[in-house]
Amino acid sequence: MKVPFFRPHIGPDEIAEVVHSLENGWLTTGPKVAQFEKNFIEYLGGGVEAVAVNSATAGLHLALEAIGIEHDDEVIVPDYTFTATAEVVRYLGGHPVLVDVDYTTMNVTAAAIEAAITNKTKAIMPVHFAGLPCNMKEIIALAKKYGLKIVEDAAHAIPTFHDGVQVGQLDTDATVFSFYANKTITTGEGGMLVTRDPMVAKRARAMRLHGFNRDAFDRFKTGKWKYDVIAPGYKYNMTDIAGALGIHQLKKAEYFLEERKRVAKRYSEGLKGLPLDLPVDAESGDQHSWHIYIVRLREDADKSRDQVFEELAQKNIMCSVHYTPLHNFTYWKNKYGLSAANFPSADRSGNNAITLPLYVEMPDQEIDYVIGSLTQILSV
Repeated sequence: MKVPFFRPHIGPDEIAEVVHSLENGWLTTGPKVAQFEKNFIEYLGGGVEAVAVNSATAGLHLALEAIGIEHDDEVIVPDYTFTATAEVVRYLGGHPVLVDVDYTTMNVTAAAIEAAITNKTKAIMPVHFAGLPCNMKEIIALAKKYGLKIVEDAAHAIPTFHDGVQVGQLDTDATVFSFYANKTITTGEGGMLVTRDPMVAKRARAMRLHGFNRDAFDRFKTGKWKYDVIAPGYKYNMTDIAGALGIHQLKKAEYFLEERKRVAKRYSEGLKGLPLDLPVDAESGDQHSWHIYIVRLREDADKSRDQVFEELAQKNIMCSVHYTPLHNFTYWKNKYGLSAANFPSADRSGNNAITLPLYVEMPDQEIDYVIGSLTQILSV
């Protein structure tokens, strides 16, 4: 048996919508992106604005720029995340201040954030790791106490809820979602910046396309060609081909969630008793999106993470690692003089994590093959 790490769930509706884009001649940002943005706002329940972009990285960059992050400003970022969360701070000349995470949840905590606040701190970037929500009630209260902005990295978090409220509707300055190939819903590449602040949305819309005050579709639709450049912007717009995928992927978000829950539950039941720390589910009132399923080898395992990873590959089980903590990468380590001693939970997780295959309509036989293979490998 060969088990892929991920397989996107693309149906005839998505294909037909993309073909329509190809046939109608409008391939870049246009009516389908506008429809996807509208649908996304409705999906979240309204009261927000949505700006579609070509990646979550672009969305995070636009969000930080729009809230006013500048040279030498500090932004608090969890050490255990993808490098994009921190790198966008550097795009603006700011400094990501890395903090450790809670080992059990793999999420950043309000206590860790508060300990890192200085007079240069301007914002907090919590990451809802693997789809499990951070304790945003505490983080939002902390931000209000110190007068800080919050940009949520929700790349893993759709649909995720905290305290009964969907991520994207919380009392923060901006939330950024990812639609990368293996995300809960996908546009191949793409992301969405969501905000309640109309000024943040207006700035992000302009800066996603060279700082223009009007996009190409608006100009051609109205027949009025004139536009202004209000700032030196970026090339971050989403194409209509990607928007076409998003329109129909979004309609399936709840089905995708139920499927991911099914796979996660089977893993959690089947892997009990092995020398593994399994992911925790969301607390009451919260909802885990189960974007990825990560196991971490305990100290009583007789093999290293890399040995187990290699043996799974030999059994044709494709896995991944989410993530190498930022303090272990050359740039971050050298730039800020980081040491593993300052990030014990992130370091422990990064040294022992394996992300197992998980995708919509993953057959029980494949899930059981992964469970059986891990049982065999860890019992030898």
